[in-house]
Amino acid sequence: MTQSHAAYAVQGDIAIITMHNPPVNGLGHALRMGIADGLQQAQADAAVKAIILTGGGKAFSGGADIKEFNTPAAIAEPNLLTLISILEQCTKPVIAAVHTVCMGGGLELALGAHFRVASPSALIALPEVKLGLIPGAGGTQRLPRVIPVEAALNIIVSGEPVKAEKFAGTKLFDELIEGDLMTGAIAFAHKVLAENRGLPKVRDLKPKHPNPQAFFQFAKNMVAGVAKNFPAPLKCVEAVAASMSKSFDEGMKLERALFIELLQSPESRALRHAFFGERSASKIPDVPEDTPLRTIQSAAVIGAGTMGGGIAMNFANAGIPVIVLEAKPEALEKGLGIIRKNYESTVKKGRLKPEDAEKRVGLIKGTMDYADLAQADIVVEAVFEDMDVKKAVFTKLDEVMKPGAILASNTSTLDVNQIANFTKRPQDVIGTHFFSPANVMKLLEIVRGAKTGKDVLATTMALSKKIRKTGVVSGVCDGFIGNRMIEQYSRQGLYMLEEGASPQQVDKAIEKFGFAMGPFRMGDLAGNDVGWYIRKRRYLERPNMQYPKIADKLCELGRFGQKTGAGWYRYEAGKRDAMVDPVVTELIEKHRAEIGAKVRKISDQEIVDRLILALVNEGAKILDEGIAMRASDIDMIYLTGYGFPLHRGGPMLVADMMGLYNVVMRMGQFAQNARSSGIGDAAFWEPAALLAKLAAEGKTFN
Repeated sequence: MTQSHAAYAVQGDIAIITMHNPPVNGLGHALRMGIADGLQQAQADAAVKAIILTGGGKAFSGGADIKEFNTPAAIAEPNLLTLISILEQCTKPVIAAVHTVCMGGGLELALGAHFRVASPSALIALPEVKLGLIPGAGGTQRLPRVIPVEAALNIIVSGEPVKAEKFAGTKLFDELIEGDLMTGAIAFAHKVLAENRGLPKVRDLKPKHPNPQAFFQFAKNMVAGVAKNFPAPLKCVEAVAASMSKSFDEGMKLERALFIELLQSPESRALRHAFFGERSASKIPDVPEDTPLRTIQSAAVIGAGTMGGGIAMNFANAGIPVIVLEAKPEALEKGLGIIRKNYESTVKKGRLKPEDAEKRVGLIKGTMDYADLAQADIVVEAVFEDMDVKKAVFTKLDEVMKPGAILASNTSTLDVNQIANFTKRPQDVIGTHFFSPANVMKLLEIVRGAKTGKDVLATTMALSKKIRKTGVVSGVCDGFIGNRMIEQYSRQGLYMLEEGASPQQVDKAIEKFGFAMGPFRMGDLAGNDVGWYIRKRRYLERPNMQYPKIADKLCELGRFGQKTGAGWYRYEAGKRDAMVDPVVTELIEKHRAEIGAKVRKISDQEIVDRLILALVNEGAKILDEGIAMRASDIDMIYLTGYGFPLHRGGPMLVADMMGLYNVVMRMGQFAQNARSSGIGDAAFWEPAALLAKLAAEGKTFN
C-alpha cells in the first residue's frame, strides 16, 4: 500500500483534508490515493457535514508530480480525472481552500470541488502549454464555465499565472478571504450549510460569449501568428472552443484526444526535455546538495568592454554591488557610459522603472586600482582571450584578493587549469563563460577546474540562479562544451562552400530548421576575426586538424563582419540586413578553382543534417570524455546559448528522435562524400565511440 500524503482531521462538523507532498504538493499517486481515502472517510462519517480540501506548506497544489512523469504511477488509479470525478460526485459539499500556488492539475482539482475560496494573492495558472500540452483533466472545459471565455483562453494559451483577486465576483471563487484562510474557509462552509446551497457542479454551468464564432476565428489567427513551430497553443483554442459548441462530456473527450496527440508530438517531447534538462543541470553528482556555500554580497569585474559591462549588469540586476576595473580612464568612462545607455534603453522600452534603473546604475562603480577590488566576494575576469593577458591578471588577483574570494575567468576556450595555476589558490578558481550580450543571454557555462573546490562550484551554481542564468557545468577542454562543438559545425559550413553551396543557402536551410541565424550570419555578428584568431592558434597546436582556407582568405581582406560593414555578407551603415556580395561569390569561385573542387548541388536536407550531426558527433565525444555530465546538459547549452530551436530540444535530442542507428548510417554517407570528392574531413565522420556503442545497442543519449 502506498504511503498517504493527505492528512485527515475533523473540526466540529467539518472534515479537513490537507495535501502534503513538498515542495508544491504535486499530485503524485500516494497523494491522489490519500485524497480519495479522505473523501470516503468524510462521507462515511455522519457527524461530518462538509469537507475542506487544502494544501499544506507553500502551495495548494502545483499540479502533476514531476517525479512521476513518464512512469506508470502518473496514470495509476485513481488518476487525476478519476479523482476529480470522485470530488464532484461527493454527497457532501466540498470546498477547495486555495492559497499561494494553484496551478495545472491543482487548479483542475479545485474546479472539481462544489465551492472554492482563495487568498487574494494566490497564483492561478494552467501552464501545460509550456510543456507543449493542453490541460488534460478538464481545465479547457471547466475554466471557461467560471470566468469569461476570453480570460480563460488567455490563461490557457499563455500558461502565465494570474492573482486570484483578478477573479473577484466570478464563479471561479465563491469568496476571497483576507487574513487566515482556514478560519475563513470554515466560516464559509458553515454558511454553505446554513443557506442549504446544495452541491453545484462547474460542469453544469454554460460558458457564455456574445459572438463565439468570430471570437474563436480571431483567436486562431492571433495564436497561429505567435505559436509558429508549436502546435499546442492552437489546440488550446480548439479545446476551449469545444466548451461552447459541444456538451461537457463531448468537450472532455476532445480535450483528452488532443492531450494524447500532443503528448506524442516531437515538440512536446522537446519542451519536456528542456524542462527536465534545466532542473537536472543544477545537480552535480559528487557535490552534495547540503555543501556549505560561500557568501556572495559583493562582486568585481576586470574589463569594462562589452562583455565586462554585461557581466557587471547581471550582478547589479540581482542587487549585488559591483566594481569594474579598467586600465585606462577613457576605457572605463566609455564602458560605464554604455552600461547607463543599456539601462536607459530598457526604461524607454517600458521594461524597467526609471528609479529601478538608477538604483542598478548606482550599484556599479568604476576603478583603475586593483586594491579597490580586494574585499569583493567574487571577481570575474573579462579581458582579451590570450593566455599571457590572463596570466598577468590572475597573478595580480592572487596578490590582492582577500582569502576565500572566488576568482572566475570568463574565458571561452582557454585552459582553466593553467589559469588556476597562475595563483597559489587553484581551489578558488573557476571558469564562468558568459555569452554575449552577457546581460541578455541565459546561458552560463561553469567550467570546473581539476582543483576547483566543491564549495566554489556549488556557490557559483547558486549564483547563476540568483543572476537568472541557466548554469551548466563543463569540464576543462579546448572550447569547453559549446564552442568545441560549434567549431565542427562551422567547419562543415565552410566545407559545403567548397563543395558547391553558397553562404546564403547554408544559412537559409538551417534557419528554416529553426535556428535564429545560420553559421555565416553568426560569424559576421560575432566577428570573423575571432574565429581567425582561434584557427591561427590551432595551426600551431594541432597541425593535423584541417580547415577550409576560404575563411582565412575572407579575413585577409579585412572582412570581419558587421563591425567592418563586410564579412560573408555586405552591411549598410546602421543596418543589420545581410546582403549578398558579389565580392564573396567571386572569392569562393576562385578558391574552388584553386583547390580543383568538383562543384555539385547540395540539398537543404544535407546542409541541415551535416551541421546538426557535426554537433552530435562532437557532443558524443564530450560526453564520453566526461566533459559534460549528461546529454541534456549539452542540449541546455545549445538551447540557451546558441539559438538552437526550442521546438527541436537540442542536438542530442534531435539525434535520439532520428534514431542513433540512422545517425551513424547518415554519417557514413558524409564520410563517403568526403573521400570521393577529396573535400572535407572523412575521419571526422567516424562515429564517436559512445555514439557507435549506443547505436549498436539500440539505445539513446537521453
